[in-house]
Amino acid sequence: MNSIQFEYSVPRYALSKIMGKVSKSFYWNSKLSCVRLRRVEVPKLPNDEWVKVKVKYGGICGSDLNLILLKDSPVTSPFASFPFTIGHEVVGTIEEVGAKVENMNVGDRVVIDPILSCITRGIADPCPNCRRGDYNLCHFMVEGEISPGLLIGTCRDTGGSWGSYLVAHKSQVLKLPDNVNDLNGVLVEPFSCALHAVLRNPPKKGDTVLVIGAGTIGICVVAAIRALEFPCRIVVLAKHGFQAQLASHYGADEIIYLTKNKNYIYETAKSLHASVLEPFFGDPVVQGGADLIFECVGSKQSINDALRFARNGGKVVLLGLAGIMDGVDWTAVWLNELDIKGSFAYSTEEYKGKKMRTLQIAIELMSDEKVDLSPLVTHRFPLENYRDALQTVINKGKGPIMKVVFEP
Repeated sequence: MNSIQFEYSVPRYALSKIMGKVSKSFYWNSKLSCVRLRRVEVPKLPNDEWVKVKVKYGGICGSDLNLILLKDSPVTSPFASFPFTIGHEVVGTIEEVGAKVENMNVGDRVVIDPILSCITRGIADPCPNCRRGDYNLCHFMVEGEISPGLLIGTCRDTGGSWGSYLVAHKSQVLKLPDNVNDLNGVLVEPFSCALHAVLRNPPKKGDTVLVIGAGTIGICVVAAIRALEFPCRIVVLAKHGFQAQLASHYGADEIIYLTKNKNYIYETAKSLHASVLEPFFGDPVVQGGADLIFECVGSKQSINDALRFARNGGKVVLLGLAGIMDGVDWTAVWLNELDIKGSFAYSTEEYKGKKMRTLQIAIELMSDEKVDLSPLVTHRFPLENYRDALQTVINKGKGPIMKVVFEP
């Protein structure tokens, strides 16, 4: 089968870091880069508790771009096994069922919870985090019956959604109701990232919430807050006009455009009923601000803005996968006693009085018609056109581009 794989080697990595400064396309457009389209064998079931899934759509995630552009911190490298097929956002149909898998049949339409935690790895005595449902914080993601990998799409044994087939443990497979279409299905995973962040950090009644970034995750945060019916005001900091339209469509009360000059700081402060103070030099200082901030970009500017626009004692939730960066001013954290919270992927949440997997909550909200995310899918490409697909994602500012997916 065709597969877009990431293959690490010191020469490939070093050459890509050098040539990528000349042209970003080198990261995916050269035979010497770490990313290649290859013919590989269809992944086999690791044991009888797994199923094989034929991929219908495989989404391109911001974390995938960080990988391809070699922006990931070395901290994550032990949690992968090379070469691996990229991609963890997936909707597809079951192609093969292991002998110990019940209530799943060939042809079932499914989405996959891609995290490779204790139960998927066949670890008999699960770690404390997995036992309490926080499997996204599993202790044993480099151990067990399969190779290291945080999730499907970083493990050489499982395949990924940028290939025609992948395999998943029965615990990872969730059936899609008939009234949830495939375009919503491929967005269950990114929507669950937003749901996890919101459900673990819920807005209080009357709060002002600032969402920094209006890409897929930022829009999903807005959609999650509204689908869960939290009574709060939502302000979104967006970069492009089509992002602003989507933010408004999904329930944002106000959209502020990010500008190259510092005018957006004054406009955002006004929206948040905060005052602006001028230091001796440097960016304006904001006094007051939002009660709760969801940072959905992961850049130096977005991190600084998240800290700048939080009120005294406010909370900042980091979803943007920020890595190593210089130039972040952490003064506001101690000066304003901010609560800084990270958010990774999804796990198990309290919902309607019971504990449920985050992805199952996402499916239920879609099935109940609380949210329809299908308009976010703006472009579809076959795997063979992966260079065009990645170029499209990189050039988001040049047109109405949101979620780009592969059709293997």
